[in-house]
Amino acid sequence: MQTLKDGALTLKGSVIAIGAFDGVHKGHQAVIRQAVEKSLVHQVPSVVYTFDPPPRHFFKGAQILTTIQEKLSRLYKLGVDYVIVASFDEWYATRPPKDFICELSMLNPVEVSIGSDFRFGKSREGDVELLKKYFQINETLPVYCNGGELISSSRIRQLISEGDFQQSYSLLGW
Repeated sequence: MQTLKDGALTLKGSVIAIGAFDGVHKGHQAVIRQAVEKSLVHQVPSVVYTFDPPPRHFFKGAQILTTIQEKLSRLYKLGVDYVIVASFDEWYATRPPKDFICELSMLNPVEVSIGSDFRFGKSREGDVELLKKYFQINETLPVYCNGGELISSSRIRQLISEGDFQQSYSLLGW
């Protein structure tokens, strides 16, 4: 697996999974596995496009579930070919959605895998519908635990703050 900064990679074809992937929990794993499987079908590299720090931490100071090193280790175990790590800072947060689309275009994606709630660009102006105008999009359905509750980084943070480490580890799936 090769790790690069945003804008540093050009490919003739790829399948991309995009997200903060903080914790690389079971829901994230579904998005990433889908991209890796599709990349094998299309015989192109798989790419994970992620952010450091996660946007929720940048904007709201949310607890980070995994360091960038832990995240990269988990992505490696999922069989990803390339990881692009965007430095999420003040400049990045003010980029218009079109800049992000241009950057993705350099990777010539055959497909882009995202969660259904994915937003991007300044003030979260970009959404799934905008991406669909430029790329073939695979929206991964939300993943729920056995109790029927949504698996999310926010929920895992809440469980950790309540001291429920057993359930939080279960949702992380590592």
